[in-house]
Amino acid sequence: MPVATTPYTDFDLMPLAGKWRHGSSAGRLTDTDPYRGDVLLEMPQATVEDVDAAYAGALDAQAAWAATTPGERAAIFLRAAEVLDRRQEELVGWLIREAGTTRTRALVEIGIVRATTMAAVTHTSLGEETVASDVPGKENRIYTRPVGVVAVISPWNFPMHLSYRSVAPALAVGNTVVLKPAEDTPVTGGLLLAKVLEEAGLPPGVLSVVIGPGSEIGDAIVAHPIPRVISFTGSTRVGQGIPAKAGVKRLALELGGNGPFVVLDDADLDRAVEAAVFSNYWHQGQICMATNRVIVDAAVHDEFVDRFVAAARALVTGDPGQAGTQIGPVINDKQLRGVRDKVARSVDAGARLLLAGEPHGPTGRVLPPHVLLGTNDVATAVEEVFGPVATIIKADGEQDALRIANDTTYGLSSAVFSGDVERGIAFALRVEAGMTHVNDTTVHDDVHVAFGGEKQSGLGRFGGDWVLEDLTTRHWVSVQHERRPLPF
Repeated sequence: MPVATTPYTDFDLMPLAGKWRHGSSAGRLTDTDPYRGDVLLEMPQATVEDVDAAYAGALDAQAAWAATTPGERAAIFLRAAEVLDRRQEELVGWLIREAGTTRTRALVEIGIVRATTMAAVTHTSLGEETVASDVPGKENRIYTRPVGVVAVISPWNFPMHLSYRSVAPALAVGNTVVLKPAEDTPVTGGLLLAKVLEEAGLPPGVLSVVIGPGSEIGDAIVAHPIPRVISFTGSTRVGQGIPAKAGVKRLALELGGNGPFVVLDDADLDRAVEAAVFSNYWHQGQICMATNRVIVDAAVHDEFVDRFVAAARALVTGDPGQAGTQIGPVINDKQLRGVRDKVARSVDAGARLLLAGEPHGPTGRVLPPHVLLGTNDVATAVEEVFGPVATIIKADGEQDALRIANDTTYGLSSAVFSGDVERGIAFALRVEAGMTHVNDTTVHDDVHVAFGGEKQSGLGRFGGDWVLEDLTTRHWVSVQHERRPLPF
């Protein structure tokens, strides 16, 4: 029989340098349900002084945390997986209420967070290696060590996962972390993770969460002298300013995307339509890896469009808490206005609107799926939409499809559909992106994948074992075992 679990409380507090307390700002954050508009909580926000305290606490805690054994750190993550299992419904409820995710998407996110937890168990052992020397009597060793303190800044669209994919491996190898989640999702993007890890036995001060406007504390987080790594997931506009502010630090930046989804003339249209609809509309299109442009060979274009529009029209919109809902609310009014503005500008520029609808729901933020026929220079094709909007572009053959796919300043995720796998792979290798999927969606859910962007979509890699490159440092130690003549 399941053990009863008392729900987490006190989300008006944040863990700062080992203590749960209020932020020091007179300003208060109001966290609301994007579908219903209900106030979930109000909390005093963090100040620059709170950021200083969080970093000082992280620095103080780091040496002791790094000195714990791999087995001790692994045991905490194993217990965290148990907590996630026991509290799954509680976590799903928070994702629905705070992030506007549908129930099925919330379950996927919790599953990814759990898989990330189990992957962290395997990251706790850093080890050492020996490198041969051509100097007689010399021994070379390379020791891998944690970098120290890591700053993580995460967005609202996939809040738990996009925070935890950096937090978990950073902690696993012995770093301490200061996390700043987005203001729209302070609970699911930060406080819930802190509660879970605390319940699993993470020592005080090892993880701090600072919640406040990026305009007030963002620069302090990035420019502070203590963190050695800045892990940022968010907009290209904000990300472009980080290198100048951060100074000499390691940067891992995942920024905006403009994912091309290419359908070649030999594609299985049933599979391609299903994958394209998912890639465009899952979580209201509010995913950096979401498809922004569907590029279809002229030979199959008309049939693909007919099928795609029919499938998009059949999607169920509404209350994200209802089991059958496939499209819920856009996160906030500003985001909704931005999405609708891009659609309007595209239509003004000549795009054909094949499917549309007015926003509905208690807050008026549930936007029905939109489909446009356009060229690669309309707003919904050039700009990252981050909403339930698909732009279908006709291509005159494979080379033209490749040209259109690469004609963007972004380079995050992409996909190509072909009946010939080798043809698909050959096409994928010519796409300028950090990731290309053959006969699959642009949105991946594999925590073992090392993922990042090219061009204006980012710097560094997240996920898999590659993430450890940014979170560890190598110390070269050489030992001369016998005296030798020096070339002086």
